[in-house]
Parts: sequence; structure tokens; C-alpha cells
Amino acid sequence: MLNDCDKSKIENLIKDRKHAHAFFDNASPVYRAFLQLEEKAFEDGALSRGNKELIAIGISIITNCESCLEWHIKKALDAGITQNQIIEAIGVGIEMGGGPATVSSRFALKVLEHYSQ
Repeated sequence: MLNDCDKSKIENLIKDRKHAHAFFDNASPVYRAFLQLEEKAFEDGALSRGNKELIAIGISIITNCESCLEWHIKKALDAGITQNQIIEAIGVGIEMGGGPATVSSRFALKVLEHYSQ
């Protein structure tokens, strides 16, 4: 299901994010504050980092944020979340977003396939 165009799209998202991060991390105190907020928001607490990543995946489906999906699926996998758990989080996103969310869920599946190869 993952074709060369999909793989290229995902790799370009990663490249663009890294490029922007390098720029904004040096140029923007607001961006650095956002990174601190992100770090705090995803720390283990009453919810584990992995569970928080699953929440973020569901929200990313609703908002149709492809870059968010790539980031949070990778972080979920890094946190030990399984492919089946990610698929369930995608399902919750679909239910919450209705029909339009199925479009985002297809991209989320491609990202998951990208990292599962």
C-alpha cells in the first residue's frame, strides 16, 4: 500500500521539520518555549508518554495534520506503543471526526507502514 510517492512525502515532511526546527530553535524564543511546553506535556505522569502519543494521534486525525501524524506515530512507536494500539487510536480519531477523518487515517496508516518496514 505504501508507494514511492507516499514514502517520499513522509521523508520530505521529516526533512522539512528538521530544517524548520534548526532555524526556529536558533531564531525564535517562542519556538523554544513551545518545545519546553511539548516536553512537559508528554512527560510520564498519570498517563504514560505512550498514552499521550495515542491521544495526539487521534487529535492529529481530526485536524488532518500529516506532519503531526508522522511525528506522533514515530514517537508512539519509540515509546513502545504497538501497531495495534496505534490502529485503535486511529479508529477513535475516525469516530470522533466522522467521514472526513477517514482521509487522515489513510495517511496515518502510510506513516505506520513507513516505520514498520
